[in-house]
Amino acid sequence: MEILTLDVPSMYGDHHVTAVRALLLEVPGVTDVYASSSFHLVEVQYDPTKLPPDVIKNKLEEAGYLGELFTPTENGTPANERTAENPAFFRHTAAYAQTGRTVGFAQTLPNVGRPLWPCPGMGPVKSVISEQ
Repeated sequence: MEILTLDVPSMYGDHHVTAVRALLLEVPGVTDVYASSSFHLVEVQYDPTKLPPDVIKNKLEEAGYLGELFTPTENGTPANERTAENPAFFRHTAAYAQTGRTVGFAQTLPNVGRPLWPCPGMGPVKSVISEQ
C-alpha cells in the first residue's frame, strides 16, 4: 500500500470531508482516506497495482476540489453603480458619522442560479413551493 498526500484548497468544511471520503472510497483500489478541512489536506491509502495516483487526482479535480479557491474581492465600487469598466460584485460598506459606530451594508445580486459561495459539491439553491 502507498499513501498519496494532496493539498485540497477548496475543502473548507466538514461537509466537504464527508463528500471527499465518499467520492474516493468508491474508487476501486482505495483502502482508506483521511481528509482534513482545517489543513486542506487529503491522504489516500491505495494499492498502486490496482490504481495509478493520477486517477485519484482526476477524481478530485472533476469534483472541483483541486486548484485555487476562487473568492471575489471588493473593489470599492458599490454594487448598484456597476459599469463595464468597473464590474462590482461584492457589497459596498459605508460608515456614517451621524450613526456613530453603526456600519451598513448594501448588495444587489441578480438571480443567476448559482450558489453565493463557490462550494464544490453544492449546486444552485432551488425554490420549492409546498402545497399544504
